[in-house]
Amino acid sequence: MLITLPLALSGQSKGKKNTKATFEVSGNCEMCQKRILKAAFSVKGVKMANWDIPSHLMSVIYDSNKVSLDSLQHSIAIVGHDTPLVKAVKATYDKLPMCCLYERMSIVKN
Repeated sequence: MLITLPLALSGQSKGKKNTKATFEVSGNCEMCQKRILKAAFSVKGVKMANWDIPSHLMSVIYDSNKVSLDSLQHSIAIVGHDTPLVKAVKATYDKLPMCCLYERMSIVKN
């Protein structure tokens, strides 16, 4: 029995590893929601994504063998929305429709 337990565990590690995560994504409206979700679902390995407008919270389930949380947040930032790990490029943010322009946090240097 002790010999089969490690074999069973090693077999499980080869399978898909779905991971749940929740993080903030800056945005304001349904247009933002559509853009954010499109960016999330364009990433291979994302199984489920939902962005709540009032709370700005993004909930995702993704295959961590195929995608990292960092690369997922990078894809969202590319379309103009700040995340905790990646800030959108100013030029991209500036091209968002007026209703989608959210208050950006400035970086405070000590």
